Amino acid sequence: MGGESSSSRWVVAGLGNPGPSYAGTRHNVGFRAVELLARRWGVPLREKDGLAWGSAANGGLTAYLAFPLTFMNRSGEPLAPFVQYRNIPLDHVLVVVDDLDLPPGRLRLRASGTSGGHHGLDSLIACLGTEGFPRIRIGVGKPPSPGLGADWVLSGFPPEDRPRVEASLEAAADGVEMVLEKGIGTAQAFLNGWAPQEPNGPG
Repeated sequence: MGGESSSSRWVVAGLGNPGPSYAGTRHNVGFRAVELLARRWGVPLREKDGLAWGSAANGGLTAYLAFPLTFMNRSGEPLAPFVQYRNIPLDHVLVVVDDLDLPPGRLRLRASGTSGGHHGLDSLIACLGTEGFPRIRIGVGKPPSPGLGADWVLSGFPPEDRPRVEASLEAAADGVEMVLEKGIGTAQAFLNGWAPQEPNGPG
């Protein structure tokens, strides 16, 4: 590890709220996608300094999977010191979050950008001192009226949305692997054009 270049190290951070009462909420799809990767890769997680994390190595690449255990609007507080201590380039901090502006089951990968009003991204931008980190956004749909956003993200999905959301979590995990193995451009082409298969209609 001592001889490893910082450019071969990544942090993949899933944002959400800690605790079982939040596990199935819209705000926790970022958590769930990265948890899926931890299971897929067989990565055990440990908890320290407000962060649950584990690591996986493949050839010369090391990926840290990280989950802030603070609430969403303080996500950057444990994550920024972790990134700095391990000398991870900020454009190798890949964040997976929910997005109100995308319908359930749709995905977007951006190499950088504003928070778009997402409080977890606000915290990360403030603590890292940059907007220049990539993020995968997982659609959770818009609330019925703008004033209901806070309650909306802390509620679960209706049954009709769950199959698309589950499929999008798998695709988001695939997209993370694609970023690490093939680069942002290839992963963008996959994720930004991805849509869940809808059940066949009658007939």
